[in-house]
Amino acid sequence: MSSKDNFYKVKHLYNRAGFGISYTDLHKLSRKNLSKVIDGLFKQPKEADDITLIDTVASKQQLLMQAGLYAKKDLTDEEKKQRQDIIKMQNEKSRDLNIAWVEKMINTPNPLREKMTLFWHGHFACRSNNPMFAQQLNNIQRTNCLGSFKTLLVEVSKSPAMLQYLNNQQNRKGKPNENFARELMELFTLGRGNYSEQDIKESARSFTGWMYDKDGSFIFRPNLHDTGTKTFFGKIGDFDGENIIDIILDKPETAEFISRKVYKFFVNDTPNEAHVKELALAFFNSKYDISELMKKMFTADWFYAPENVGTKIKSPAEFLVGLSREFYVTYNKPQVLIQLQSSLGQYLFNPPNVAGWPGGQSWIDSSSLMLRMRIPSLVLNDGEIDFSGKADPEDEAVIAQSKTATANANIKTKPKSFVDAKADWQKFLDTLPKGITPVELAEFLLQPKLTDKITKMISNNAGLRNTSVELASMPEYQLC
Repeated sequence: MSSKDNFYKVKHLYNRAGFGISYTDLHKLSRKNLSKVIDGLFKQPKEADDITLIDTVASKQQLLMQAGLYAKKDLTDEEKKQRQDIIKMQNEKSRDLNIAWVEKMINTPNPLREKMTLFWHGHFACRSNNPMFAQQLNNIQRTNCLGSFKTLLVEVSKSPAMLQYLNNQQNRKGKPNENFARELMELFTLGRGNYSEQDIKESARSFTGWMYDKDGSFIFRPNLHDTGTKTFFGKIGDFDGENIIDIILDKPETAEFISRKVYKFFVNDTPNEAHVKELALAFFNSKYDISELMKKMFTADWFYAPENVGTKIKSPAEFLVGLSREFYVTYNKPQVLIQLQSSLGQYLFNPPNVAGWPGGQSWIDSSSLMLRMRIPSLVLNDGEIDFSGKADPEDEAVIAQSKTATANANIKTKPKSFVDAKADWQKFLDTLPKGITPVELAEFLLQPKLTDKITKMISNNAGLRNTSVELASMPEYQLC
C-alpha cells in the first residue's frame, strides 16, 4: 500500500475510532503497517482512567441525609432549606461532571476508549439527577468499553443510575415492574420483535430484589425476590437476573443487534446487512469480546470503502471535541460547553429518553446547521454567540441566566464574548509541514473528497490560519 493510501486510511480510522488526529501523528502513523496502527488504539492505559470529580464518601453521606429528609412528613424551615441546598448542589455537580467528561475527551491520550464510552453512553441511555450515580455509570462504561459485553451489561444492570431510571427499585415479588426487563431486551440486547410479552413478564420476575441501598450501593434483597419457577425463551427454572442475561446472550440475535448499532455508529447510518452479519458472527464466536468486534471492523476492507468515508454527520459531541482537539482549544469559561451541547441537541448525561439520541440526519436541522457552521469561527476567533435552538428544557434557565448576566454587563462595558475560548494557533501550525498548500490543508481537515468549488474557494487564500477557519466553517467539516 502506498503511503498516500495509508495516509487516508489512518485519517479515516482516527476520525471514526477517535476524534481526529494531528498532522504530525498522521504523518508518523502513515509509515506504519495499518494493522499495527489499529493495535495501537487498543493499548490499555497504565493507570486507572476513571473520572473522580464526585467524592463518593461525601455523596453517600448526602444521600443518607436526603433519604432521612424525604422520609419525614413535616419538615422545619431549616430542613426544607437543607433539601433545597442538596438539590442545588447536585445540579451544579451534574454540570461539572458533564464538563469534566467533555474535557477528558478533548485531552485524552486514549481516543478509542473515550469514543467507545460515548457509544455505550448512547446505547445504555440513562438520566440521573444524582451526579454520583451518573459518574459511576460513566466509569462502568469506560472500564468495560472494550472488554466483555456480558460484564458491561451486568454492571450497567446493577448500577443505581439504571435501577433508578428504569424503576427496578420498585420491582418486587408479587408486584413486578416490567420497565427494566422490557428495555433490557428491546434497547440493550435483542431488539424489537425478538421476544414476547411473556418473556418480559418472566424476566421482570427474575430481576425482583435488584435494588440499591440508601447510600447508593447495589443490594440484592432476597426477601423481595420471586423464587418461583419462570419460563423464559422456553427454558424453565428459578432464574435470577444474571441467569436471564446469560440466556439472552445465548441468542445470536443479541450479537447481531449490537453489531448493527456499532456499524451504524462507526461505519454508516445505512447498514450493509452482509457486513453486519460478518461482525455478529465474530462477536458471538468470541463470546462477546468487544475488542474482537472492533478489530474485526477496523481491519475489514469495507470499513475504508469510499461509501463509508466522509459520509457520517458528526454528533454534537464529536464535532465539539474534534474541533477542540484539532486546534488545541481551551475554554476559559467551560460552562459554554454545556450551552453549546444544549443548542446543538446532545446534552451529555441527559438523553431525550431511554432510546438515546437518534443520530444520523436528526443531528441537523436548519437552526442547528447554521449554528454548527458559525461555531468554528466563534471558537477559533473568540467570537460572540447567541444561544438558541434545541436547548434541553432543564438547561434553559442556565442559558437564560448567562444571557441576562452578559446583557447587564454590556450596559457599562464593551461587549464581552460568550465563548471565551482560545485556540493555540502556534501549536496547530507547528504540526503542519512547511510549505503546505491551502488545498493540501483542506485534504487534511475535511473528510469528504474536495470539490472543484472548495478548491477554487481556497486556492488563493493568504494565510493558513484564515484558511483553517474557513474550512472548519464549511458544511463538509460536519462530516467524518
